[in-house]
Amino acid sequence: MKSQPLIAVSDVQAASAWYQQLLGCKSGHSSEEHDQLTDADGNLVLQINHWDAHDHDYLGDQDRKPYGNGVLLWFEIDDFDEATKRLEGMTVPVLDGPLVNEEAGHREVWLRDPDGYVVVLASPQGDLKAA
Repeated sequence: MKSQPLIAVSDVQAASAWYQQLLGCKSGHSSEEHDQLTDADGNLVLQINHWDAHDHDYLGDQDRKPYGNGVLLWFEIDDFDEATKRLEGMTVPVLDGPLVNEEAGHREVWLRDPDGYVVVLASPQGDLKAA
């Protein structure tokens, strides 16, 4: 089983560029209405959909914010240090971190994306315990 998270945004191209820069991934299928971001191996990482595209009845209400109440977009990043360096070149509201999650034995940084979703970048589970 593989997850295929999809978020609704107001500007697909801007959101796609933001996530590509943040995660170091690439566009696998891009249009004004939809994009699919993939990792270096071509695995789907995130789908980005315009609010008005594809007639998704259960996507939510564009006017009701913050988006994703109760949902975090959590990405385990193999090279956490490189990911945090990429953040330095971006205008990103950092909510918390970088910090150490002692229980999980890894590092995290909590962000807010341009559409208001909460995004977490985390080093691999247990990476601090292995060191």
